[in-house]
Amino acid sequence: MPKQIDHEKRREQIAEATWRVISERGMEGATVRNIAAEAGLSLGALRHYFSTQDELLAYSLKLVKERATARIREIISLDLPPREKFIKTILELVPTNQEKMAEMEVWFAFTAYFRHKPGGLDAQYDGIYPGLQKLMDYAEQSGLLPANIDKEMETERLYALVDGLALHAYLEPQRLDGPKVERVLIHHLSALMATED
Repeated sequence: MPKQIDHEKRREQIAEATWRVISERGMEGATVRNIAAEAGLSLGALRHYFSTQDELLAYSLKLVKERATARIREIISLDLPPREKFIKTILELVPTNQEKMAEMEVWFAFTAYFRHKPGGLDAQYDGIYPGLQKLMDYAEQSGLLPANIDKEMETERLYALVDGLALHAYLEPQRLDGPKVERVLIHHLSALMATED
């Protein structure tokens, strides 16, 4: 009897192979031929799952976002004190481990690639800014923020900090490793919140 193939699982494996190729060779190296070789598939087999390179790349980008979103949803579903939930959720947005660093590296490569394609890439596609707005609303409703805070300004500062930490961790991983990224972000969040450690 022929072995059953989980097609969605195979698409994810191809996307993961795409991430590895991009991480090792950049977007220039993310050819269908290189990705097929990395995934251990023939070109014909790869084309069975993705008819064009752009379709494959768009799916790979979507999968990065889905995995990060799933981790955040898992944290939100936990029965944690509001302060811990707030901090843990925001920490998911910065590269504090190898998995998140690889995802972020791929995200930067995709963002630059799709930015110049017809139709472009919406700057809000990653959902980070709207997510931070929701988290700041949660922090305010949970009594974590001072009453007189300019929430809009603090959301912008937090967004800039998250993006800046991600970019610098990517460019200078020896100087700004995962633990240091975490310390910087927790320091900022502790100063932001009404209660002190």
